[in-house]
Amino acid sequence: MGDVFHTFPALTDAMKALPDLQVDWVVEEGFAEIPAWHPVVKQVFPIGLRRWRQHPFQSRAEVRQFFEQVNQQQYDLVLDAQGLLKSVWVARKIPAPKVGMDWSTVREPLASLFYDRKIHVPKNQHAITRLRQLFAQALKYDWQPSQPIEYDLNVENPQSRLQLEQKAQAQGFALKDYLVGLHGTTWETKLWPEEYWVELGRELLSRGKQFVLPWGNEEEYQRAKRIQSKLTPKNVWVPETRLSLNEMVQLLKGAEAVVSVDTGLSHVAAALDVPMVVLYRVTDPAKVGAMGEKVQYLVSPLASQYLKRFTQAEQSEISLQRLEVDKVVRYL
Repeated sequence: MGDVFHTFPALTDAMKALPDLQVDWVVEEGFAEIPAWHPVVKQVFPIGLRRWRQHPFQSRAEVRQFFEQVNQQQYDLVLDAQGLLKSVWVARKIPAPKVGMDWSTVREPLASLFYDRKIHVPKNQHAITRLRQLFAQALKYDWQPSQPIEYDLNVENPQSRLQLEQKAQAQGFALKDYLVGLHGTTWETKLWPEEYWVELGRELLSRGKQFVLPWGNEEEYQRAKRIQSKLTPKNVWVPETRLSLNEMVQLLKGAEAVVSVDTGLSHVAAALDVPMVVLYRVTDPAKVGAMGEKVQYLVSPLASQYLKRFTQAEQSEISLQRLEVDKVVRYL
């Protein structure tokens, strides 16, 4: 999800520079709702790459049908914004010139061998900046680093807002004066301990606020319920069913603030210009952090090490330094 949101400012740059630009977007099917939030995107093609790789023989007919649908259009350019072997595999099946980053700057160097035009985009920059440079050079318009970051999202969706409110009301919760805790993420080392979330919740509730803990899978749901059980349950909402991405956007948009671990949804909140504190325990926000006018980072001493697991006993403790609850409250 982070990769998807990192692309939006580049799309906004391109849209402003090229008034006649039209973009179709191939995106993993789990994120299919997101690209349509940008006004320059004409058509979204949800792709099941993850499923296809798990069941390659059973998926052959679906793969063929997918590319037949995509190739009903004639494109002037195929721009690989992800720079991976899996994304260039998709690009190669579309008959148009392919553009991506060169060998020394693309995420997976072998991917660059399949581009018709290769662009050098220095690595030591945030992903958003790199994509803005890639788009400007690929589409041949002028871009300056001083240009503000604009996501330009159109997320007005009264139906999704109504659905969200109805779900909350069905559980006796009113969506008012609330903060959102984004507690779920892919690596265990990026998690914030449950007792920290409980302590934060107590502080928020003591100030007359409400707390919402959305979730994306069963593990996250059970964590949210455990946190809720140690607080005043009526002031903490854990949705009974998983929220859609459109509902999640409405939830974040209406929040007073968000506290988040390093997860894809933090980029959503940043793009919506919601006040947010993001906790970087083992990842570096300088390259992949959620970027927005109202985003504050709390960064541990181990943030630059990208540890997917702790190999030494003290690493877990050190990775929580500078991420204390009182500091989060102060930043809020």
